Amino acid sequence: MIEALVALLVLSIGLLGVAAMQLEALQGAHAAYQRSIASLAAQDAQERLWARMAEVGGMTCPAWSDAKDLGDESWYDTWEGYLPGLVQAAVTPAGAPNADCEFDISVKWSDSRFSEESDPDFQYTVRLPGS
Repeated sequence: MIEALVALLVLSIGLLGVAAMQLEALQGAHAAYQRSIASLAAQDAQERLWARMAEVGGMTCPAWSDAKDLGDESWYDTWEGYLPGLVQAAVTPAGAPNADCEFDISVKWSDSRFSEESDPDFQYTVRLPGS
C-alpha cells in the first residue's frame, strides 16, 4: 500500500512538471504570435511609407514631416484589435534625417499577462530606394 502511495506521489509531481512545461509553451507561443502581428504591423507601416513616396512622386524620399505621421488613426484602427494595448507606431529616420531614405519603425504594445516582458516592442528598419 505504501508503495502505491509513493508511486502516486511521484506520478503527481511528474504531472505537475508536465503542466508547468505546457504553460510555458503556451506563453511562448502567445508571445511569438504577438511578435508576428507586430512584424506585420511594421511591414504595413513600411507599405504606408512606400505610398507616401508615391504621393510625393517618383523616387523622392518622403519628407520627415510626412513619414512621422504614419501612426495615424487608420493604421492604429487596423492593428489595435490584434495587439492588446497597442501604442501607435513611431517612425524615425535612422541616423540623420532622410539619410539614405532609411527609417526605424517601432511598434509597441502592452501585455501585463507575462511578468518578464510587460511592455514588449518590435524594432524594424527599412530603407527605401529613394534619394
